[in-house]
Parts: sequence; C-alpha cells; structure tokens
Amino acid sequence: MENKNIELKSRKKFWIAGIALAIFIFSVFIYLVFIQVAQPNKEPEQFTVSQNYNGSIVNLLKSDGFIKNQFALNMSMYMKGVSTIVPGAYKISKSMTSWQIAGVLSKDSYMKWIVIPEGLRKEEIANILSQKLGWSAEEKNKWINIYTTSNPDYIEGVYFPDTYLIPVSETPLDVAKRLQAKFQEKFSPYSKEAINKNIKWTTLLKLASIVQREANGKEDMPLVAGILWNRLSKNMRLEVDSTLQYIRGDKGKGFWAPISVQNKQIDSPYNTYKYSGLPPHPISNPGIEAIEAALRPEETTCLYYIHDPSEIIHCADTYEAHLENIKNYLK
Repeated sequence: MENKNIELKSRKKFWIAGIALAIFIFSVFIYLVFIQVAQPNKEPEQFTVSQNYNGSIVNLLKSDGFIKNQFALNMSMYMKGVSTIVPGAYKISKSMTSWQIAGVLSKDSYMKWIVIPEGLRKEEIANILSQKLGWSAEEKNKWINIYTTSNPDYIEGVYFPDTYLIPVSETPLDVAKRLQAKFQEKFSPYSKEAINKNIKWTTLLKLASIVQREANGKEDMPLVAGILWNRLSKNMRLEVDSTLQYIRGDKGKGFWAPISVQNKQIDSPYNTYKYSGLPPHPISNPGIEAIEAALRPEETTCLYYIHDPSEIIHCADTYEAHLENIKNYLK
C-alpha cells in the first residue's frame, strides 16, 4: 500500500512538471510570436523584396533588424498559410510582432515591380501598368489619351523601358510623369551629344524608335540606323514596315503583326511607303542601345536591308542588289 502511494505521488509530480513545462513552452511561444518586437516605438518603413531575390526572406528580415527570432516568424507565416513572398515593397515596423509582420507579408505589397520592355508603344505599356496596378478601364483610357498627350513632344517615345517599383496608390498621371522623368534622366547625355551634331532630340528619338522595331537585336542597330540615315539624306522614303504597324494598331493579331499589301495604301503621315522623312512622332519607346545606334550609326553605303528567316541582316547599295538579296534569302 505504501509503495502504491509513493507511485501515485511520483506520477502526480511528473504530470505537474509536464504541465508546468507545457505552460512554460506555450508562454514562450506566445511571447515570441505575439509580444516580442525587435525595437519598441519605431515608425513603419519600407521593406523591399527584389525581383530576383532567391534567399530566405526571414533571414533578410533578421539581418535588416525587423525581427529578433526567425523561428517565431516562420511559425507565424506557417499559421497564416504564407508559403511565398511576392517581390515588391511592404510597409512594416521594427515595433511589429512576428504575427503582425506575417500578416503584412500575407497580403499584396504596396509597391509593385513593373518591367517595361524596350520597343513597346504606349498602349502596350498601359496594358502592363493596368494589370499590375489594378487600373480601371477608365484610368487606362485616360493614361493613353489624356495623361500622355498634353505635351506634343511627349505623345510617344518618352515612356522609358526599365524596371520600376511603383506604389499601387500612385495615380496614372503620376505614373506617366515617373516614366517621363526616367526618360529625361537616361536621355539627357544623348540629347547634348545630338545638339553638338546638329540633330534635334525629337528627330533622334523618332529614328531610334524605328531602329528599335526594325533591328533584330542590338548588334543590328548601328547598321540599320546607318542605312536609314542614308535614305533620309537622299530624301528617299524610309519604307519600313514598323511605321505601318504603328498606323494599323492592334487588329486582333497584336500591334506588331506582319503587314499586308493593303496596309501600304493607308494614307497617313506615318506611312513611310507613301511619304518621305520621319513620322510625326516616335512609333515606340526605345531603349538606350537604339538611341545610341541612331546617334552613332555605322558608316555604310547601303540603302536597303532585309532579314533572312534566321534573322540575319543583309544590306545592299542598289535596288538591283537588294532584289538579288530578296531572291537569295527570302524566296
């Protein structure tokens, strides 16, 4: 009987110790997840996850001083069902608990990464911006037809292709100004060089926009630019398909789908098969390589060019030689 009492007392002590340990562990967990902060009384600040970041976001938060305990944040994210963090910028504070930080990271970022590829027209850029920033159809339409048309020189070509981190709350007008400001920053050195060469910046940009669409990559650009400058100097019509594509727009097959014979009959100042000189405005938003090529073209005697099915360029000095290139490489 005495042995049995001793055994019961031992079990009771064991269970009490177990319960005490469980309470202690639970209390620590509660503290780490819901109470502990990295630093008290800190204002919210921007935490940016880069587009190509492939490391641990939790480690990054720890190294940036937003959290003290990685386990606590990992557990918080697990309980909230957060498996991946979308690149972008988030507003968090070093005075937030792990649970609060996980809550912010489980939602959309307040700034979005947006990539604008080279050579798009502003309608295509509007499509990207609208999708990423959640614009309404009305906002998108105003961006195309109002916010980017107030300055005649800024109708097209100045919405610089780059990677942007843009607040979702930014107005479409301010987004237009943001892209224009980036263009001014990047284009400024070339504008000064153009002045020294007696080339208007608007002329340079028009030609660069065509080079961007006509060349097959940056290796072709200086040669294409040289040929187009040669044609302009001789008052020859440029006869480039990309200007016809710009007139035609999107007819259900994409803005830059191949042209037809009928397209060449369109009566428009952008039709370089009908009219000599450059179009009234750029036809795309060119990148730096196209701008540099238009400003520093390759010296050539060629007046014509084609790209074969492998996208290799072939140029010719005369129309007869051009026809021979067509026969050899395209037929």
